[in-house]
Amino acid sequence: MRLGIAHHYGWAVAVTATDEHRVVDRRRIELIEPGHPTAPIHHEGGAYDMHSSGKLLSDDELAELVAEVRSSVEGSIETAFNELAHSLAAPVRSISLRAWPEGFPSGIAELRKPPFDSQADSVMYRQLMADAAQRRGWVVHRFDGATAEGRASELLGPRAEEVLRGPRRTLGPPWNRDHRMALAATVLASIE
Repeated sequence: MRLGIAHHYGWAVAVTATDEHRVVDRRRIELIEPGHPTAPIHHEGGAYDMHSSGKLLSDDELAELVAEVRSSVEGSIETAFNELAHSLAAPVRSISLRAWPEGFPSGIAELRKPPFDSQADSVMYRQLMADAAQRRGWVVHRFDGATAEGRASELLGPRAEEVLRGPRRTLGPPWNRDHRMALAATVLASIE
């Protein structure tokens, strides 16, 4: 089984497919426990007042908050991946996540400044999902969210419409852009 993820702050669409690209599971997974800020760097420590939800935190205060959020995210991801893995008839072999820049900084002082402040939280979620997947022995694939569906369509050729849009007819809603992107990512992973 191949798992494709289309993530957002605090939650994600997870689509699991066979090697033949048949969807066997689709679900929303929670990536953070309630009560924690879903974007601590961008909303609590970013450079723009309009995104802030309170007083500007010092680097040390923000680092402490990020550590709490990371712990919550790690626990939520473990729970979500456990539930998913136990519900499937076959093991997950790979996970596909949107790519993030190589060498992305990790220091709080750098992350809270543009352009990193707008990407830091999203990258955190993806990195923590990748870490959890690797601990499970899942191969991690990274994809470009802007091109995944188009590239998968090219690879699938005449089957593209049925594979990528057919699940809406067979499974019913919801089946939207996130679902198609996550499924397309599993198609791309099948050729890597």
